[in-house]
Amino acid sequence: MSDELIFYTNPQSRGRIVRWMLEEIGAPYRTEVLDYGTTMKSAAYLAINPMGKVPTIVHKGQVVTEAAAICAYLADAFPAAGLAPPPDRRARYYRWLFYFAGAVEAAVVNRTLGVQVPADRERMVGYGSFEAVMNAVERAVSAGPYIAGDAFTAADVYCGSHIGWGLQFGSMEKRPAFEAYWSRLAARPAWRKATAIDDALVAQAGRG
Repeated sequence: MSDELIFYTNPQSRGRIVRWMLEEIGAPYRTEVLDYGTTMKSAAYLAINPMGKVPTIVHKGQVVTEAAAICAYLADAFPAAGLAPPPDRRARYYRWLFYFAGAVEAAVVNRTLGVQVPADRERMVGYGSFEAVMNAVERAVSAGPYIAGDAFTAADVYCGSHIGWGLQFGSMEKRPAFEAYWSRLAARPAWRKATAIDDALVAQAGRG
């Protein structure tokens, strides 16, 4: 079985999270750029990811979808990169990785779409209220230099990407704690390299 790592993405998607993670682990990978509505919905790609969405990776014949799952998988598949805490110290790592994949993404997307959860129905949605989510995130990023403790991990790649986009596009409040946390992450060489790669792909598509 081939050890090749294949990365299916579009530079204007959540694939940017995985690009950053791939640059952090430093392993060679092949990129397949897909277009919305065409190659992303082709029979060949739907056989890999029936949702017809990106990102997706294929590694040693195994398919992994969902950006948070991909980050966690890559941290375990390439342990030399040191992007996952030891198993007995993963409580915060798992907690915030899944909190962002569930509560934060849902709260931010609903707010962006103008979906208002009535106060008497907040218990029906996992995140409760947008304000409660933002307060929880603020406490998480204020507890230490990184979201899972003193060391940078895959959880920072995933959670930090959400915060970085939220600050850039105005879908999250510009709280000082968010800005301080993001400034630490945006200084990482792997983030800068990944961003340059995807920005170049966007520019190339615009010229095409």
